[in-house]
Amino acid sequence: MASSIVQFDNVRKTYQMGPVTVEALRGVSFDIKAGEYVSIMGPSGCGKSTLLNLLGCLDRPSTGRYLLGGEDVSGMDDDSLSAIRGARLGFIFQSYNLIQQLTVIENIEIPLYYQDRPEAECREIAHRLAARVGLDHRLAHKPFELSGGQQQRVAIARALVNDPLVILADEPTGNLDSSSGVDIMKIFDELHAQGKTLILVTHDPGVGKRAQRTIRLRDGHIESDVRN
Repeated sequence: MASSIVQFDNVRKTYQMGPVTVEALRGVSFDIKAGEYVSIMGPSGCGKSTLLNLLGCLDRPSTGRYLLGGEDVSGMDDDSLSAIRGARLGFIFQSYNLIQQLTVIENIEIPLYYQDRPEAECREIAHRLAARVGLDHRLAHKPFELSGGQQQRVAIARALVNDPLVILADEPTGNLDSSSGVDIMKIFDELHAQGKTLILVTHDPGVGKRAQRTIRLRDGHIESDVRN
């Protein structure tokens, strides 16, 4: 049986907005096993973005525990969380978050710059991943020379470059036309088939159903957690 890669144990997250305390997450608990493909859904304001920030070690729980790969990251300082993000997580964003001045190959290599790997090794890894997402013919292009679907392929390759424990995707088809969105989701299906652990936040039911499991939030609680 696969081990748990992500474990949330009674996680709460509150924000102080002036005199008002906002409870974004109210005691959320779940496990995600290695190789699972999970979508997180729910209405605006339900806590999806807060949950994604915690999963991505961009923020810390107010209370409760978050174990990533068996390591408790709940109380880590900023430097430690940054190291975890660089080594164990891959991020894919709705807006791609590519550096416009860099080429495709250079954008893919970015996470490797922080790992002190030899330049030739970085370039070889980036070439291999560009080919994996069908962009080996666009290596010298800048992001503004690419379509939205191609930019998202660059972002996927960049997310894979450090061989992460978990790939986190935030509305990965949100800025794409339907045809490009389908192409991107096919890549996610392939990654799942290859054993990658995927967590995807989406408002699109069609995208959410492609995952093998859907966690639905409402008002900071888990409303349902079902197999698709």
